[in-house]
Amino acid sequence: MAEIVEFVPPPECPVFEPSWEEFSDPLGFINKIRPIAEKTGICKIRPPQDWQPPFACDVRNFRFTPRVQRLNELEAITRVKLNFLDQIAKFWELQGSRIRFPHVERKILDLYQLSKIVSSEGGFEMVCKEKRWSTVAARMGFPPGRGTGSLLRSHYERILYPYELFQSGATLTVSVGAFSQRSFHENVHAVNRSFLKSGPAASRPQKENKEPKSLQIFGTSPRMVGLEILSKHVLCMSGKCNDNCVFCGFTTPPPPPQIDLYFCMVCGRGDKEDRLLLCDGCDDSYHTFCLIPPLQEVPKGDWRCPKCVAECSKPREAFGFEQAVREYTLQSFGEMADHFKSDYFNMPVHMVPTELVEKEFWRLVSSIEEDVIVEYGADISSKDVGSGFPVRDGKRRLLGDEEEYANSGWNLNNMPVLEQSVLTHINVDISGMKVPWLYVGMCFSSFCWHIEDHWSYSINFLHWGEPKTWYGVPAAAAEKLEAVMKKVAPELFDSQPDLLHQLVTTMNPNVLMEHGVPVYRTNQCAGEFVVTFPRAYHSGFNQGYNFAEAVNFCTADWLPMGRQCVAHYRRLHRYCVFSHEELLCKMAADPESLDVELAAAVYKEMSDMMEEETKLRQAVQEMGVLSSEQEFFELVPDDERQCHKCKTTCFLSALTCSCSPTRLVCLHHAGDLCDCPLGNACLRYRYDLEEFPSMLYGVKARAQSYDTWAKRVAEALSADQKNKKDLIELKVLLEDAEDRKYPENASFRRLKEIVKEAETCSSVAQLLLSRKQRHRSVTELLENVEDFHERAQVALSEEMPDSSKLQALLDLGSGLDVELPELPRIKQQLQQARWLDQVHVTLAEPQRVTLELMKRLIDSGVGLAPHHAVEKAMAELQEVLTVSERWEDKARACLQARPRHSMATLESIVVEARNIPAYLPNILALRDALQKAKEWTAKVEAIHSGSSFAYLEQLENLLARGRSIPVRLDPLAQVESQVAAARAWRERTARTFLKKNSTYTLIQVLSPRVDVGIYGNSKSKRKRVKELMEKERGGFDPDALSDLEEGLGEVREPSTVVAAFKAKEQKEVEAIHSLRAANLAKMAMADRIEEVKFCLCRKTASGFMLQCELCKDWFHGACVPLPKTGTQKKVGVSWQSNTKESKFLCPLCQRSRRPRLETILSLLVSLQKLPVRLPEGEALQCLTERAMSWQDRARQSLATEELSSALAKLSVLSQRMVEQAAREKTEKIINAELQKAAANPDLQVATPRKQPRKTPLVPRTLEPPVLELSPQAKAQLEELMMLGDLLEVSLDETQHIWRILQATHPPSEERFLQVMEVRRSSVMQRLCLRLFSVVQDQLFRGRAEKSRSGTRSGHQTEKEEAETRPGKKPGGEAAGQAPG
Repeated sequence: MAEIVEFVPPPECPVFEPSWEEFSDPLGFINKIRPIAEKTGICKIRPPQDWQPPFACDVRNFRFTPRVQRLNELEAITRVKLNFLDQIAKFWELQGSRIRFPHVERKILDLYQLSKIVSSEGGFEMVCKEKRWSTVAARMGFPPGRGTGSLLRSHYERILYPYELFQSGATLTVSVGAFSQRSFHENVHAVNRSFLKSGPAASRPQKENKEPKSLQIFGTSPRMVGLEILSKHVLCMSGKCNDNCVFCGFTTPPPPPQIDLYFCMVCGRGDKEDRLLLCDGCDDSYHTFCLIPPLQEVPKGDWRCPKCVAECSKPREAFGFEQAVREYTLQSFGEMADHFKSDYFNMPVHMVPTELVEKEFWRLVSSIEEDVIVEYGADISSKDVGSGFPVRDGKRRLLGDEEEYANSGWNLNNMPVLEQSVLTHINVDISGMKVPWLYVGMCFSSFCWHIEDHWSYSINFLHWGEPKTWYGVPAAAAEKLEAVMKKVAPELFDSQPDLLHQLVTTMNPNVLMEHGVPVYRTNQCAGEFVVTFPRAYHSGFNQGYNFAEAVNFCTADWLPMGRQCVAHYRRLHRYCVFSHEELLCKMAADPESLDVELAAAVYKEMSDMMEEETKLRQAVQEMGVLSSEQEFFELVPDDERQCHKCKTTCFLSALTCSCSPTRLVCLHHAGDLCDCPLGNACLRYRYDLEEFPSMLYGVKARAQSYDTWAKRVAEALSADQKNKKDLIELKVLLEDAEDRKYPENASFRRLKEIVKEAETCSSVAQLLLSRKQRHRSVTELLENVEDFHERAQVALSEEMPDSSKLQALLDLGSGLDVELPELPRIKQQLQQARWLDQVHVTLAEPQRVTLELMKRLIDSGVGLAPHHAVEKAMAELQEVLTVSERWEDKARACLQARPRHSMATLESIVVEARNIPAYLPNILALRDALQKAKEWTAKVEAIHSGSSFAYLEQLENLLARGRSIPVRLDPLAQVESQVAAARAWRERTARTFLKKNSTYTLIQVLSPRVDVGIYGNSKSKRKRVKELMEKERGGFDPDALSDLEEGLGEVREPSTVVAAFKAKEQKEVEAIHSLRAANLAKMAMADRIEEVKFCLCRKTASGFMLQCELCKDWFHGACVPLPKTGTQKKVGVSWQSNTKESKFLCPLCQRSRRPRLETILSLLVSLQKLPVRLPEGEALQCLTERAMSWQDRARQSLATEELSSALAKLSVLSQRMVEQAAREKTEKIINAELQKAAANPDLQVATPRKQPRKTPLVPRTLEPPVLELSPQAKAQLEELMMLGDLLEVSLDETQHIWRILQATHPPSEERFLQVMEVRRSSVMQRLCLRLFSVVQDQLFRGRAEKSRSGTRSGHQTEKEEAETRPGKKPGGEAAGQAPG
């Protein structure tokens, strides 16, 4: 049989959608569709849309243990293959070998198929003799001409042939007693010639592969051996041994007899002990070469002889599902199921197509290699966990519409016990048949081919979840399906004859269809029913996590099938669920409770049953059974009244014997009761034969009463004018039918209509003769009615209904007090006319026609009666709606598209959708976006085509707007790159200028100061600066450079920016002059020094204070950062001891890092490459021009004769300071050695006290300045120094001027410090003066040193000198100095 390459879905079964009227009678509707549906075995029923029963299970307390399903064990053919391979593996394992399955043509060799084909060709010897291995290869589907046949022979010879010899019993045919040398030699060589030619198999280590059932599949070359022997001993070959070898002949007589401890059970000899195998099961011995087939090597593992292998090969146990270990709730099972499916298909569960799941399911069940395991919560009794439908069990109160669904006939708890159902006459609750079972499924969980118990109907409702896929075979093909399955997989039925009743075996529908079995399929979705018909085989699987409920039911047409089923069970010796005979007798005992059709079916079945029972009783009497006794079998438990032979539940009669009172048999198996003569048997019967006619009469009378009634109804309906029946007589017939519950067939419905019509005529006649109509003649009424008829005919025949005319006619007809047949049509057309008016009014104003409005109009129009005008309007509405939805979807997709569409594409969409007469919000949004895109593009083009570049903020606003527009804007990427480059330049410039955690912005640092003389925290400072700027409105505002309007005409010209910067620069210089004068004036207030405010904190002088070189104010050492020195010590001390580069500028004067001019020039070069204007860039340009202008002035001043000679003199002084530092270092080393010697008591000598040395360069007290400058030159330098300190740029000229000014030593500072400490004690005054002298000394020497070399030696020497001065502590602090 060829393998199914890809699954082909069978045809679909019929799907029925009942109306509400049809849906009201469940069994009546199923009986109506039965002629169609039973041809396919299954059908699907979609309830009306509004029928949606609530899910009534207690989800939190719902717990169940599912079954475990291994998919490739479900399919019959695959299970046969797995069983066969398992037996092969077990056989070779008992032989001490490990089997490995080879590959042929890159596919795993199907050993089962190979075995079957070789067997069908006549067996291994026949195929080898007639050289038909190429035919075998062709039948297995291998291409010809590649030597595949010989390869298949090799694999068969090594793996399958030894197993077949064992199965045939050839390995056990030779015994010691019957053994002869010649016959053994011939037999062994005949059987094993091919094995001797093949030689030992090459053994090599293989990678372990874990497969189910001990099967190991490897992907090596096609030439790999099929069997691996775990030993290195070599079999003796012919011609290479002594004369006693069985393979070389027995030409030499055997040696004299000797007693051997072990001897071969085949040849009876004990020689060749190295080739003598000892069985691990029975301790018998065999030569390796005496076995059939021979072993080429001695196995390493346990080895068993052929007799032990035969004993170990027992039949397999019956296959069945195992229960899972874990107990689930609905939530935990759903999480597991969804996780499994999403992981398996690598996509969300709701996106997996049902076709893909179906093909994958049938691929998996047919696969030997892939072992997929799923779980299925099947056959969960609703009696234990509750039904999914609302039920009246008294456990909880029904709410809302639960009452309606609890009473519904489609509620599976009610359907088995409906009036027309046979099962309602069984008092016992049969789980699964009368009590619904629940099913919780996951992806691939399946139910195998089966038919329902007693061949009954079944109905399945899917409450929720993913679909359930069904396959069905009609009852007419049931026996054919059974025959095909037995033919394809006979091995399974040999061990389990009733396999198809176990619900554990499935088969691919394509295989069944290939053998002529009709198969149909369907996908059952949530809220749908699937009905299976009697003896219709069905199977299926679940697409994913779902919850279903199923139950059985039986109708009148089932009774003959039920009796056939019992006979079928009797042949299979299968137990019955209930007694069919008991059911029939119970229904016959109460005929009035039966439905008429059911009574007719019971009558027919009772007749056949009684006839058969009469024959059986006569037969047993003829066999010798004489005694009889009545037995009420319904009182005996079912398991105590089952036939000992066929397991049928007895009811009408049974045979028992006194030898075994508990054993009984049915009359069909009277001879199987016991070994006693039948004369000893006793016939136990439920009813005497004479009781049968009376039972049959009651059922017959019930059935025939309907026939009598039907004849009377037919006569009444066909009566002529003279023989018409009275209305009262017709009512009696109708009431009789309703009381006796006759079926509602055509006669019943016709009678009902005629009675209703007659009653209407009677009421009209009475109305005409009543008092209300006495003032009007009947003739006048008839004339009005006739006039109404004529006008109604005209109005109803118009192509376009007129609502005003129809309303007038309706009013007229309603006032006639006569039932007019035109009124319903007029009302109907009035509804149509009003709907048409509403449609015309709506379409007249397209801007108000929304999609929702059109849908409402269409929905209201669907309920109207057919009319060509309505249909035309509906078509027009539907067309507009379809077009509108299509364009709305297209517009929505364009708005959400990534990447975005171009303007041309969107323009074409907007133009095409312009003529649609509807309000389309997405189209309008698209039009708005397109307009914004055009405006944005125009602005960008205007900026790029302008005479000057745009400001950064301008581009940032454009960029933000452009990104929010859902249109592809080509210039957007260019704008983004320009903005990114400008931001990067600004960040780089900020890193260059701004200090860490600076409170200033970059634009503030680069612009002239506007906060000169303003103190306080940053918030109050900003407020005061703002007030100051408001007073001077019209000047240069640095922040105004960033607050630019988008209008291109308002962009500042560069000349305007430069002029504003110059004006602000001038104001800054004036402000700093005023501030310096004010701060220097504090020196004259020595007598009121406590009132003077200093520093950032604006408090009085205290502790150690520093003077800013720019603003000339004094600052507390604890309030400001000190100038950077070589080492950091206590506040004030480090600045006293390390004054070489200690020029102090307060944080208000030095606002930035002050980079060098070269760094700024590189930033300007980068700025020139940007096509963007930045306020910071323009400020930096102005700052650079200011710095370069100052640098030119400073260079001109320093180039004069007086200042150039001063610089030369400072250079000489710096050289002397370097030499002095070297001498002080040497003295320090000598002093250190002397101190070590002084610490030694043996070397102590009197040493004179070290006197402080004075450097010739800088005296320890205030001395005249080192340099002498003219007042004009000094004033010029001080002015330049002030302007240079205002610059946020580092220039070398600033340092040169600072060195010259420090060398001149202004004396005014000394007087200021003396005045500041005048009110302190004399000791403090002296300390302050000494401190000032040290500061001046350090400043002078520090400047000279920096201008010379700034080397480390100078720093170290100065530090050593300070540490060796008298009155100093080791930490560098002045002796006796009080803390500030």
